Amino acid sequence: MVNPATPTIRLHAKDDVVIARSQLISGAVIAAENVTVKGMVPPGHKIATRAIAAGEPVRRYNQIIGFASRAISAGEHVHVNNLAMGSFERDYAFGEDVRAVNMAKVPATFMGIKRVVDGKVRYGTRNYIGLLSTVNCSATVCKLIADYFRGDALAAYPNVDGVVAITHSVGCGMAVHGEGMTLLRRTLAGYARHVNFHSVLVIGLGCETNQISSFKAAEGLDDGAKLHSFNMQDTGGTGKSVARGIEIVKSLLEDANRTTREIAPASHIMVGLQCGGSDGYSGISANPALGAAVDLLVAHGGTAILSETPEIYGAEHLLTRRALSRDVGEKLVARIKWWEEYTARLKGEMNNNPSPGNKAGGLTTILEKSLGAVAKGGTTPLVDVYEYAQSVTKNGFVYMDTPGYDPVSATGQVAGGANLICFTTGRGSAYGCKPSPSLKLSTNNALWQRQEEDIDINCGDIVDDGVSIADKGQEIFDMILKTASGESSKSERWGYGADEFVPWYIGAVM
Repeated sequence: MVNPATPTIRLHAKDDVVIARSQLISGAVIAAENVTVKGMVPPGHKIATRAIAAGEPVRRYNQIIGFASRAISAGEHVHVNNLAMGSFERDYAFGEDVRAVNMAKVPATFMGIKRVVDGKVRYGTRNYIGLLSTVNCSATVCKLIADYFRGDALAAYPNVDGVVAITHSVGCGMAVHGEGMTLLRRTLAGYARHVNFHSVLVIGLGCETNQISSFKAAEGLDDGAKLHSFNMQDTGGTGKSVARGIEIVKSLLEDANRTTREIAPASHIMVGLQCGGSDGYSGISANPALGAAVDLLVAHGGTAILSETPEIYGAEHLLTRRALSRDVGEKLVARIKWWEEYTARLKGEMNNNPSPGNKAGGLTTILEKSLGAVAKGGTTPLVDVYEYAQSVTKNGFVYMDTPGYDPVSATGQVAGGANLICFTTGRGSAYGCKPSPSLKLSTNNALWQRQEEDIDINCGDIVDDGVSIADKGQEIFDMILKTASGESSKSERWGYGADEFVPWYIGAVM
């Protein structure tokens, strides 16, 4: 528990820095550290508690977050002017920290939406009808069809959460057998099969590289009661395609509306874990609190997906130590190496992350940001590692390789089966998702007060009011169950989610 009476926060006895709780000015005395502040230090930023020589490692969370780029005095602000990333060996210690999960004796439940696919029962958290474009050329038609069902058009169908267009910017001008096409098709197929969709209509232009027929063949999809498809060119253009799409959706609404919620085990909840606009408090409040909620979810049989590989870079050893087997750990390391090669090939670098907003919030290196980010994953064993948009088939804590950009990452998680998103933010985010609701968690009270209309849970009271990580984790878990049962998130009330489908594209545009 954080002591709210002190001006700074010490995260570990062996740390070289403490974190400013509020803005500190030159001459302020930090009695607990026997240090006098030199210069102005913004809230969430780091202060050296001892003299650090140039080249020495600097520790936070008792982990190296970088190396002093020059000599740093005790009491000095530690940031981009005197701290650099550097490089060092990490001990992957595969499986060394694996601990058995203490499963809940009485599993939690939620009010879920029952689907039966190939004889297998699954439960969703929402009940949408989806319109998927195979290519950008059919995106407007999908949106026009969805627009028809806004407002009072669904008043007679109270059990239908909406008709949503899932559109994107690619689908043509790309290699048909390239990695970009493989990722796009896998992502679209994941949405087509998603438990939060009652049914899906796939619309193409007709001449695109991502042909409907080859897309369905590649992904094992067939038209039927839950999947329909047509091309605009075959139908006769925009107006006729919109009219045809409206009629198909109308024919699906009656059956979709017969879907009602029923008691379902929490083991059917799959949460995608996200952080965006992180700050110096993220690894102190919202991320570890979300990690505590993840531990509860896993104990009740559910699944949580950690992602954003560039944002766990440098902290991957904390995950490999939790790998259920060496093979699982090696899969994560392989993705880290892929990213190193990928960024180098494109003349980038992994420390290009943190963003300007992260740095303004007190995060200096990707090592520091990553150490806070992995806290979202809790403490249970890492049971498997998946590539982008792959179907997640194991319950428990898993990892999916994605970019760090929030909408691209969350799109992959939802394609993999996530039926709810939990998103921590320190600088402020308004992200929303369809078909899976998104809960946003603020890391500090100032953000909550400033942007409460977008934030579902405030974790700033961990820092300022002494609320425990465990208590906040329980609060988050309870809200996960309520949201999975149909309670609207803030982003849903604002209507977010129609523009946040952003598949990861790799490859040349031709």
